[in-house]
Amino acid sequence: MIPFSVLDLSPVPEGQTPADAFRNSVDLARHVEAFGYKRYWLAEHHNMTGIASAATAVVIGHVAAGTKTIRVGSGGVMLPNHAPLVIAEQFGTLESLFPGRIDLGLGRAPGTDMLTARALRRDQATAAEQFPQDVVELIAYFEPEKEGQRIRAVPGAGLRVPVWLLGSSLYSAQLAAMLGLPFSFASHFAPDSLMEAIEIYRERFEPSERLAKPYVMPAVNVFAADTDAEARRAFTSLQQQFARLRRGAPGKVPPPVDDIGPLLSADERISLERTFAYAFVGDAGTVKSGLKRFIEMTGADELMIAGQFYDHRARLRSFEIAAQVRDELATESLTAAG
Repeated sequence: MIPFSVLDLSPVPEGQTPADAFRNSVDLARHVEAFGYKRYWLAEHHNMTGIASAATAVVIGHVAAGTKTIRVGSGGVMLPNHAPLVIAEQFGTLESLFPGRIDLGLGRAPGTDMLTARALRRDQATAAEQFPQDVVELIAYFEPEKEGQRIRAVPGAGLRVPVWLLGSSLYSAQLAAMLGLPFSFASHFAPDSLMEAIEIYRERFEPSERLAKPYVMPAVNVFAADTDAEARRAFTSLQQQFARLRRGAPGKVPPPVDDIGPLLSADERISLERTFAYAFVGDAGTVKSGLKRFIEMTGADELMIAGQFYDHRARLRSFEIAAQVRDELATESLTAAG
């Protein structure tokens, strides 16, 4: 059975602060480490009051310091917002502090609105066009230093920090294949091109020193609870948050409601159903059947699970149930193989 990993945005529920979110992230990381998850990734977003992981490398260090064995990384760092050398130095530092536990996932989007992107002091159009060259430059900073090399990442050179490409379109799939890098697709909010992206990535993959064969890790939302009704209620927090974001009014994670219907227009309901086509919401049995179909459909090598909850205890329980589902699927797979 494939490994499960975690995507965390350090959600800030209404009535709480980023400091609360960081405490919750470390607590979740410790729990999922005990549950046997492979990675714990944090994502870069800016100017969003409901997401606390803007300074992604700093939060990665905080989570890594609070755990012992789980890999910690970015899902991802939005490279157009940064100079490659700076990211190499940051993740070289993290790898030096936590050897063998750091991942660097890279995205091409700004992770924010265009006005905020300009406030980040980056020319987004030019930076996005430069993305392939910036990825190659960044990877080179992690290679052993060459004689006569005048610019180096200190720390970073020679550390070979694992680099992933992330995306929600065919572009990143093609680039990951060309560079021979592992690929993670954001199907938890952009499901439309998932299967085509995976197919292109696998067909065009060119083996590299970093990776001998394709490795795909799609992301899904999982809202698991002891009952279907409880899970559906928790899921309404994410539905509300996305609806507000698309209305141009992003905010903190709202509390769940018993009935999401009156809070959404007909168009919003249709849009959210499409957005969350790969959200698995329900009790253990419901989530198990959904994840089993998804894994069979994609042939995923690993699964990244997201869950933007209002209640931290409900989030812990959801990841616990997902781990139980993973173990049951693994047992069934071994039984079938034997």
